[in-house]
Amino acid sequence: MMATTHVFAGLAVVAPVAYAGPELAAPLAVGAICGGLAPDFDLFLEHRRTFHAPVLGAPLAALGIVVALLVPAAITAALAAAAVAAWLHSASDALGGGPEMDPWTHRSERAVYDHVRSTWIRPRRWIRYDGAPEDAALAVGLAVPGLLVFDGWVSAVIVVGIAVSVAYALVRRRLVEWTPEWLE
Repeated sequence: MMATTHVFAGLAVVAPVAYAGPELAAPLAVGAICGGLAPDFDLFLEHRRTFHAPVLGAPLAALGIVVALLVPAAITAALAAAAVAAWLHSASDALGGGPEMDPWTHRSERAVYDHVRSTWIRPRRWIRYDGAPEDAALAVGLAVPGLLVFDGWVSAVIVVGIAVSVAYALVRRRLVEWTPEWLE
């Protein structure tokens, strides 16, 4: 899935909390955005293995939520949101295709690495590849709760993210032919 889809999923998850506690809206948004993006920092390493934690991330996200509930503060809310969004990103990558540049060819049966079992989780291909039309539709749908709850700079980030998502989806399949060989 696209990075924007992961960010919007994180924002959608924290939106009800931000609605109930508007004083925590900004820290929750920052945490959700950072957590939604963080696993993909392994893009130039071993993508979907180095910083993705689909199984180990669940207890860390739960711990973050417990800490935020016991010690409600901006920093604990942001850290909990980041942990939840990072885990959601890692786990949901199994719903798409593989990490290769052209996942629509189905060359790989590796979606995301499970560090607990030391094995790769196979791709489900519900979202055929990042930037597929269904990915763009999911991104736009997941952006709606954030647009309804957040305002100011967060709304602006969401609107720009929607535009980037749609533009990326329009050119995604052509990116492979435009990509220099050293990046493949």
